[in-house]
Amino acid sequence: MELVRDTYRQPEEYVKGIPLVKSFAEALGPLQSFQPQPDDLLISTYPKSGLETLKETPAPRLLKTHLPLALLPQSLLDRKIKVVYVARNAKDVAVSYYHFYCMAKVHPDPGTWDSFLEKFMAGKVCYGSWYQHVQEWWELSRTHPVLYLCYEDMKENPKREIQKIMEFVGRSLPEEIVDHIVQHTSFEEMKKNPMTNYTTVPHDIMDHDISPFMRRGMAGDWKTTFTVAQSEHFDADYAEKMTGWELSFCSQLGVVLSGNHSRRSV
Repeated sequence: MELVRDTYRQPEEYVKGIPLVKSFAEALGPLQSFQPQPDDLLISTYPKSGLETLKETPAPRLLKTHLPLALLPQSLLDRKIKVVYVARNAKDVAVSYYHFYCMAKVHPDPGTWDSFLEKFMAGKVCYGSWYQHVQEWWELSRTHPVLYLCYEDMKENPKREIQKIMEFVGRSLPEEIVDHIVQHTSFEEMKKNPMTNYTTVPHDIMDHDISPFMRRGMAGDWKTTFTVAQSEHFDADYAEKMTGWELSFCSQLGVVLSGNHSRRSV
């Protein structure tokens, strides 16, 4: 029997040394002429996404990207647009990204988990290296208005992190409204919401039978996928690439991923 191929899967295309889904790479040209507004707020995380359909969006606008700095429109940096950056521990990102590659068929076939993990560690997945991404946005925070947050901190105390964001953008809200935001931005609520769970996307493009877009959202879920050998191999590579950086991340709530660097309050 002839196997049916996933016709939506695209090859990767390198832009400035960074691998991207071909259609995303082709969209970067027009993006470079994007003109930000002074009260725009850029939300950046690793990986996947872009800036689109913003021309008709009223101010203040929320812009979302997963682009590394090298591919970001220079105008966003020149105009000192405020940035909220959210980082997550590398092991959970690798597992989540693998499942996303499997279900979102715009990506190349991810192959086995073991082979995908090697590509992730080498930065040969779409949007490039996790290490470079978290490091360069942290470095940018020295000269640019960047609020650098950790996913695990948001899981542990979402109200505290939301209050950090409000202070950063110079807004205040009554406590009951903040509590309402905390409730409706919880992973459990967003997983049920068609506006955030991508269940309206055609099955041929995002196959939720393979994996839901919002899968588990747990800190430390990597332990269900990594073998002991993979974990040890990853930790050694991680320690080498993160040596000398002030950044560290929790591999699960309350446990800092090992590496020769100190945790700095972010």
